[in-house]
Amino acid sequence: MGYEVLEVRPMTKRIGAEIFGVDLAAPALGNQVLSELHGALMEHQVIFFRDQELDHESHKRLGRAFGPLAIHSGVAGIPDHPEIVAIHADENSKFVAGEDWHSDLSCNEEPPMGSILYMHTVPEDGGDTLFSSMYAAYDALSPAMKTFLEPLTAVHDGNHVYQALFPDPSKSYPCNSHPVIRTHPVTGRKALFVNGSYTTRINELGKKESNAVLGFLFDHVKNPNFQVRFRWRKNSVAFWDNRCTQHFAVWDYFPETRSGFRVTVAGDKPFR
Repeated sequence: MGYEVLEVRPMTKRIGAEIFGVDLAAPALGNQVLSELHGALMEHQVIFFRDQELDHESHKRLGRAFGPLAIHSGVAGIPDHPEIVAIHADENSKFVAGEDWHSDLSCNEEPPMGSILYMHTVPEDGGDTLFSSMYAAYDALSPAMKTFLEPLTAVHDGNHVYQALFPDPSKSYPCNSHPVIRTHPVTGRKALFVNGSYTTRINELGKKESNAVLGFLFDHVKNPNFQVRFRWRKNSVAFWDNRCTQHFAVWDYFPETRSGFRVTVAGDKPFR
């Protein structure tokens, strides 16, 4: 698409672009800016911004420009702002969020449309985030594999993820089945929709068959030819489409601090 008010610089041929010429904290971004931001997200799947300063209200306002905000089903929001989740790691951390390939909250009945992460504190080196295009992952499959996967559905379970982090036998988390291959509701493109964090089995296959197919697919999405790597700087923002990407947070900066906030834009039920 053409851009009249934004400068859009693609980072790879398949995924990712840096966006210039917008202040995301502005009280009103305007219809043209919002239309071009949405178009860039649809075209590039994840878009990045530098030198932005978002407070909690401007962060939520930005997210709401693209849809209702979702409350995280596994992690509590920050005080007075339930829509905002803190993303923080320092010298006391035993784990970090997102240290495995995943699509945010694919366990939900209606997984998120997208996520907007603002990082205000980053380590001097390291702490990158990798994003992988699930369009590219699907396109790279053989015709026979596409035909095999097309009618299948898979279970996405949040219980093993969040019970490991916050053990509480009295609590349960979302668990839902979704198509293995989903169709993007805006672009109409097909994308692979299973991930190593949440997806536990393929419903139509036996256990050994399911494990073998999922093992192949989990490995397949790690292909660097599908990826873009974002190097964070202070006051950077990443906005990704959860319907057609997966991401991985690299924890190579211990014991330094990496800290920011994320809002999640509500989505819809995946369909073939």
